[in-house]
Amino acid sequence: MTSLTDCITNLREKIHLYRDRAPNEQNTKAALIDPVLRALGWNMEDLDEVQREYKPKAADNPVDYALLILRTPRLFVEAKALTENLDDRRWASQIMGYASVAGVEWVVLTNGNEYRIYNAHAPVPVEEKLFRTVRLTDAQATAEETLDLLSKERLQENQIDTLWKAYFVDRQIRATLSSLFSPDPDPSIVSLVRRRLPALTPSDIRASLNRMRIQFDLPAEPEGRSLASARKPRMVATPRPTRTTASAQVRQGKRTRIELRHLIETGFIVPPLTIEATFKKRRLVACVESNGEVTFQEQKCDSLSHAGGVAQIVVNGPPPDGLTYWKVNGWTFWQFRDRDGTLKPMDVLRDYYRKSV
Repeated sequence: MTSLTDCITNLREKIHLYRDRAPNEQNTKAALIDPVLRALGWNMEDLDEVQREYKPKAADNPVDYALLILRTPRLFVEAKALTENLDDRRWASQIMGYASVAGVEWVVLTNGNEYRIYNAHAPVPVEEKLFRTVRLTDAQATAEETLDLLSKERLQENQIDTLWKAYFVDRQIRATLSSLFSPDPDPSIVSLVRRRLPALTPSDIRASLNRMRIQFDLPAEPEGRSLASARKPRMVATPRPTRTTASAQVRQGKRTRIELRHLIETGFIVPPLTIEATFKKRRLVACVESNGEVTFQEQKCDSLSHAGGVAQIVVNGPPPDGLTYWKVNGWTFWQFRDRDGTLKPMDVLRDYYRKSV
């Protein structure tokens, strides 16, 4: 059987080759999805393990794949064509409906390149049911570790359930802790600090806390490792920029250009950050580096707009009038994937930065 790593390497080449052909759903399943399921240890020819067009009842709508453990559906996979945009809310709602009827907790939505894993039974809105998302063509993504959670062996071990519980608890605690510090420090935090530092007045403590940007670092655990070996959460308190910085100039209304380095210095961007854009149905991927440069296809660019202009050459060809790259607003051209898996324009991060200073 082909290893998962070899399978993904092979499929990355196929995805780039097939994307312009816009294969339909059936061809996407045959060429891109079936090989992944086989590499994950599923016997595609055994109806006790894999059933296609599965219906719990004759009157129900079918789901593309039902993966079974002990002849019981454990995971649903809903497939879309390679060029289909999975951000369309109806696709996630569709498979959640299938899972609700069948009593299946775990569902996957995929177009053969991107895989989104949802906990259909989580008592939260659809957007918050998303647990993991990964694209095979993202060079920096850990596709193997994420997809391994869907393997027959891992589902038998219930590893995904253990990881979800930790993730769900961590997310609630992080939100609660964040609310204690922002936008105005909770009185209980002020009282706690004053008990440790009685020489300080409450107003001194509040002023200091307001000068800090509190970040709760709870990195997603690498799925291939046990929970016992995961990194411990860290709380990082970063002093807010002083009035001599560009941040203060923005606060004072001065026309200061906000650059990527400002967002990196203040923690709004943690490099390396993979960004992407869809231009004329072509998906383009770049990376924001720690020095504020943007790398697109191994070319170093000094800004988002520069990288966007270079990226458009791939689709449009060279620009006219002797320009070296197309004129593009990189802040709206490029998008980043937020913690919940949704794509948002990079300009959103710039807005967050403005509001924080």
